[in-house]
Amino acid sequence: MGAETSSNSENGGGGGGTTANNETQVVLNVYDLTPLNKYTVWFGFGIFHSGIEVHGMEYGFGAHDFPISGVFEVEPKTCPGFSFKRSISLGHINMPPSEFRTFVETMASEYHGNTYHLISKNCNHFTDDIAWRLTGKHIPGWVNRLARLGALCSCLLPESLQVTSVKQLPEYHTCTEEDGTESSSTATHESAESDEDQDKGLLSPSAGNSDVTFIKERSKGDIILPLGN
Repeated sequence: MGAETSSNSENGGGGGGTTANNETQVVLNVYDLTPLNKYTVWFGFGIFHSGIEVHGMEYGFGAHDFPISGVFEVEPKTCPGFSFKRSISLGHINMPPSEFRTFVETMASEYHGNTYHLISKNCNHFTDDIAWRLTGKHIPGWVNRLARLGALCSCLLPESLQVTSVKQLPEYHTCTEEDGTESSSTATHESAESDEDQDKGLLSPSAGNSDVTFIKERSKGDIILPLGN
């Protein structure tokens, strides 16, 4: 959420491909949420969704009503409901896929779907956090500028931007350590209704969409592998 200051890509953006020695590119994929962005960009802001692409998959954060992971994965540049805009390279890291998986599952425990907030904890806050932890770099300021403006003056955010958050249990996507195969499961937590629903949900992936799979969070008692840049 913010305003674009340059066109196409920065720092040779595009494609979070993997090279030898577990080196992989960290890429920010930015999406337009509304066609109005083409006009509002001239006024210094826009409404954007973003995801982080690492090891060939893209990771984002969305809202639902449950105190469990709101972090999800999709094929790069294909997040449903949004219009892909551009890719921005944030650098490279040297981290095995299994170690990165541990990392993102641990982050999922910090980003529950019911904690999503349009102003203080949205998808762009998530991508900025993960980018900083992996590369020591923040995402460009224009991507989340609207949230910062909204924090100063909430009246800047029209009611039309606030939509109903997901009312279904998210389906999880897990990998077994034995053979690396993937399996799906459905959370069994009961809905925790909130009086602040109107402040959540702008960037919720569609419930039941087969292209979006939520990341199952790693329990706090599990061992956290060290990160390597």
